[in-house]
Amino acid sequence: MSDCCVFAGQGAQIPGMGRDFAEADAAAMEFFDKANAVLGFDLKKICFEGPAEELTKSNVCQPAIFVTSYAAYQAFQKKHPTTFAAAAGLSLGEWGALCAAGVLDFDATLKVLEARGRYMQEACEATPSGMIAIMGASPAQLDELCAKTGCTPANINSAAQVVLSGDKAQIAAAAAAAKELGIKRAIPLATAGAFHSKFMQPAREKLAPVLDGITFSAPKFPVISNVTGKPHSDDPAEIKAVMLRQVTETTRWADDIESAKALGCTRFVEFGPGKVLSGLIKKIDAALTTLNVADLPSLDATVAAL
Repeated sequence: MSDCCVFAGQGAQIPGMGRDFAEADAAAMEFFDKANAVLGFDLKKICFEGPAEELTKSNVCQPAIFVTSYAAYQAFQKKHPTTFAAAAGLSLGEWGALCAAGVLDFDATLKVLEARGRYMQEACEATPSGMIAIMGASPAQLDELCAKTGCTPANINSAAQVVLSGDKAQIAAAAAAAKELGIKRAIPLATAGAFHSKFMQPAREKLAPVLDGITFSAPKFPVISNVTGKPHSDDPAEIKAVMLRQVTETTRWADDIESAKALGCTRFVEFGPGKVLSGLIKKIDAALTTLNVADLPSLDATVAAL
């Protein structure tokens, strides 16, 4: 049985996250203190105390989820040292997976995610846009929905759940058209804007020079790409190029899990707040085992299960 580590994405944030890891272990507290120094604002206070509105802003949320997930990963490694067969993450979570695999270090990952979050937030504010989750649609129904409304697939989470991006009018049109097409459920999401779409092109352009200034290394174990649904190459320049594409291109989470299975992974350990990825993995294949490390009780339960 091989294990895959997976890292939470945006939307998983919750006030109080990471606090018990930091209070239990000085090394975990150091990650939050270091984040404050690198970022130049009190990320630790926002993670531990909120408010939720502040934590939801992309430039805060992205580094906050990464630091919490990384603290969870390191706490797990202290209790149960493990070399994972593969790693993956949803959107910003893919950066956590790359950091765990040694592609870039903690400080560099923080800098990338603060910039990525800030530029994505700016793109959201420049053009009112949004996202809508489509549940229970056939591929033909999805194609027709996109053709009718101009929405594009942002996240292919499972055969049963696809998230579309579009401007505000397109999202409203998709909600109405989904009913006409007999699609089971269509739920507009409370996101800042249309992630993983053409609306994020300004963010992608601004992020390019940031990535150019950061050293990437070959991964120590396979990290599966959201863009391709396959493991990244060992070429650092190619990883950098694909991660830039990730800002505007569709996230193929269902393909990521199939690739992990092809590498022999049957057990998935989710690091970071919440259990969103564990739920999605079970929808992809109910036979897979999922565990999570979000706080000290879930850490103890996961270590005991392994």
